[in-house]
Amino acid sequence: MDGFVATLTVLAVLGSGLMAGVFFAFDTAVMPALRRQPKPSGTATMNTINLVIVNPVFLLLFTGTALICAALVVLAFLSDEPHAAWRVAGAAIYLVGSFVVTAAVNIPLNNRLADVGPADPDAEAAWDDYLSRWTAWNHVRTVSSLTAAVLLAAAGAS
Repeated sequence: MDGFVATLTVLAVLGSGLMAGVFFAFDTAVMPALRRQPKPSGTATMNTINLVIVNPVFLLLFTGTALICAALVVLAFLSDEPHAAWRVAGAAIYLVGSFVVTAAVNIPLNNRLADVGPADPDAEAAWDDYLSRWTAWNHVRTVSSLTAAVLLAAAGAS
């Protein structure tokens, strides 16, 4: 493995591991805490979190890791490295299980929640639906990001 690919692999391990930690924090603390709040308060707090999390540091980590993973997949197909399959598997799992799931599921759920006003007669049902669906898909992101980190680390170690 050349130095450039090794550096990208280390960055992908760090990025996917950090993202696994972010998603894990939501799984184990943030969402359970919001579930215990009155529904209007939980909705308002989650809407605030969804606005605050879109910041340069988070976006660099989340999208930067996706870009690095995409580059690793392309570079693996251009090389004859014997252990490139581990790198491709880890990168693909991050791309699909973290990045695509976020774009296809979690962000649309966030947008729908933001559209529900407190006076909306379906506000409580919308919050209940949001909690169950968003949390289930966040579990997918957590496991995917952690699995990606492990596979990418294995690729770097071999």
